Amino acid sequence: MRDPVFDVLDDAVRWLAEGRAATLVTVLRTWGSSPRPPGSVMALRDDGLVSGSVSGGCVEDDLRERLRGAPPPRIGTLSYGGRDEGRVRLPCGARLELLLEPLREAGRIAPARDALAQRRPVRRRLDTATGRVAFELLDPAAPVPAIEQDGDCLRVAWGPQWRLLLIGCNDLSRYLADMAQAVGFEVLVCDPREDGPAWRVSGARRVEGMPDDAVRQWAADGRSAVVALSHDPRLDDLALLEALDSAAFYVGALGSRASNDRRRERLATLGLPAAALARLHGPVGLPIGSRTPAEIAVSVLAELLQVRSALAAAGRERAAAAP
Repeated sequence: MRDPVFDVLDDAVRWLAEGRAATLVTVLRTWGSSPRPPGSVMALRDDGLVSGSVSGGCVEDDLRERLRGAPPPRIGTLSYGGRDEGRVRLPCGARLELLLEPLREAGRIAPARDALAQRRPVRRRLDTATGRVAFELLDPAAPVPAIEQDGDCLRVAWGPQWRLLLIGCNDLSRYLADMAQAVGFEVLVCDPREDGPAWRVSGARRVEGMPDDAVRQWAADGRSAVVALSHDPRLDDLALLEALDSAAFYVGALGSRASNDRRRERLATLGLPAAALARLHGPVGLPIGSRTPAEIAVSVLAELLQVRSALAAAGRERAAAAP
């Protein structure tokens, strides 16, 4: 699965290069059960073609009708829900406020697209009164709200996409790869065994090399997770040694409690510090009584989402408390 924000920005840059006009739509605020969080974006081409989404579909259809033929003449806001229920009814009494921004040159969004392509978090600053834009590369470890507005100054932070590196090709990794893509992870798998099974999961990519190299190259930042599933300590331990000493937000390993205790002993003898060992989720997954590969994949994904949500909440709290 590709980064949805990157895809929106990339599509809009391409449309502008083709001589088309487009509108960038950003979710500013939401109330109730809104399907897309603040900071989500979509692009709408002047002929009605849409990239991305800001709702479950009804808002996109209305925006097509409102903007068909040309983008808005200037930056402005548009609200749905509440008093606008007669035009578009949102589920469960939800409301959302959108920012509509006409795009006529790629430079307004291309730097953000390029940063996301390099897995660099980026913040775009927009003066809604003058239309001026600026871009700032962010520290991946710094807590930054997705969207902030101070008068005419709007700041939106994006990416990079969450990534999951799986070690080992088997039924469990196939189920987990499918499920993880559905909740926004880019999925990679590494298994250097020549006699191992083929990898046939749509949207998930197999990477070459040994597991420790794969972690260093693909999954060492704070928006990456590594899960060792190969059942081969020679492969799993290589990945875990590298991942536990990296910024990866989640590191897990398949196996019983006893086998994970032995794994911790092995990793400690190889020089891994106790603080790094404490980060290991092993046995991996939430204890839901899972037995089959599909059930275990559900438990692993549930724990991944639990850790990811807690990380995001902690970041919001630190950002709110910052002077």
